[in-house]
Amino acid sequence: MPSVNINGHTMYYEVHGAGPPVLCMGGWGTYCHGGQHHLARGMTGRYSAIIFDHRGLGDSDDDLSVTPSMRLYAEDAAGLLDHLGFDRVHVVGLVGMGACIAQEMAINRPDLVRSMVNMNTWAKPDALLRHQLEMFRDCHRVMGWEAFQKLVCLWSFEENFYLQNHARLLGPEGPWRELNGRYEAHARLIEACLGHDTTDRLARITAPSLIIHCPLDTVNGPRLTVPIERAIPGARGHVMEGAAHVVAGKEMRGKFSEAVMSFLKEVEDNE
Repeated sequence: MPSVNINGHTMYYEVHGAGPPVLCMGGWGTYCHGGQHHLARGMTGRYSAIIFDHRGLGDSDDDLSVTPSMRLYAEDAAGLLDHLGFDRVHVVGLVGMGACIAQEMAINRPDLVRSMVNMNTWAKPDALLRHQLEMFRDCHRVMGWEAFQKLVCLWSFEENFYLQNHARLLGPEGPWRELNGRYEAHARLIEACLGHDTTDRLARITAPSLIIHCPLDTVNGPRLTVPIERAIPGARGHVMEGAAHVVAGKEMRGKFSEAVMSFLKEVEDNE
């Protein structure tokens, strides 16, 4: 798959499927390099799913002289869509940072955003989230990637799922493996997360928006996602009962996929 120079750095991306374009973004990782199976079920059968590596991860490099910010990462994503010649794109932002990027895109590049999905995210970190993000960073820096992975897995997965699957979750092939050996990139991502603040600008979003709330999320739970729904004119909220920070397991992934795919279809039907 190709790489292209976008916004002052080399950006790796992939496009899977055929149909209307959908930009899919997660948090401190990537759907690329075989990870596209984590997208909503049916996504690549109905849409052209655009995925990419964030700066400093996977096959995307970074310019360390540039101060990291969510606006910067959003300009990367928008620049990729411009390069590909896509406009009016469904933007699906998940698990923290991907959703923050989606907010910035919907505010600053409304010409690109056909609809927006936000899940497990924030408009501005409160004290609890700020301290969690700082703990993730400090754990990675002081104790290493393995300790960071264990900490973030403990906070991110529903308890029964973790108990049944911890052996395959932990280790070099488990989640957040993209950060293994890349502390500097991780620290830059966290700096952007800590500085994210759209609280006074969310009302400018005009794209149809779905905000998914996960009651068991101990990182970005409804205390942070409900205010986003309330601040965006006409936004729809959807509560996924039993969902934690990371949607995992056949049943929960099915609920997530149904919510996202139904919303995208409804947006298209109403146009």
